[in-house]
Amino acid sequence: MNINVEDLLLHHEVSQFIYREARHQDNHEYDAWEALWTDDGVYWIPANGETGDPEQEMSIIYDNRSRIALRVRQFHTGKRYSQSPRSPLRRVISNVEVLENDGTDLVVTANAIVFEAHARGDTLWGSRNEYRLRREDGVLRMAGKKVVLTNNERALYSMAFLI
Repeated sequence: MNINVEDLLLHHEVSQFIYREARHQDNHEYDAWEALWTDDGVYWIPANGETGDPEQEMSIIYDNRSRIALRVRQFHTGKRYSQSPRSPLRRVISNVEVLENDGTDLVVTANAIVFEAHARGDTLWGSRNEYRLRREDGVLRMAGKKVVLTNNERALYSMAFLI
């Protein structure tokens, strides 16, 4: 496998983007997290496996860009609680790989472990995340994020606002 300097720089930039997104989620910085999305972004957390058609099957979350913005705006009203009190979250991201680069979009995958502490107990969420990243105005943005939870075939009792 031949790796050149451009590939290394791209991997570093992509990794830094994914780490920044994780930090925004962990710190409940919803406006900063929302700003990472493209106008056509789609956020999908499938239920019952990792494949399927989210238009035909139930999903844990399946939001287009407009719904992502609405979710954040509703949270800011104070009338829609994502969770009260907020769970402290910390995640570890690993195995970041750039799988495809067609010159417009990048397909990137990474593993994540999220530690969530809440009143009913602590939860570990494991996932394989797939990102579709696109450069807009010189910076990377998310055009898509698919979070495949390792336990998505079982009942999920509670979940932080963003996983």
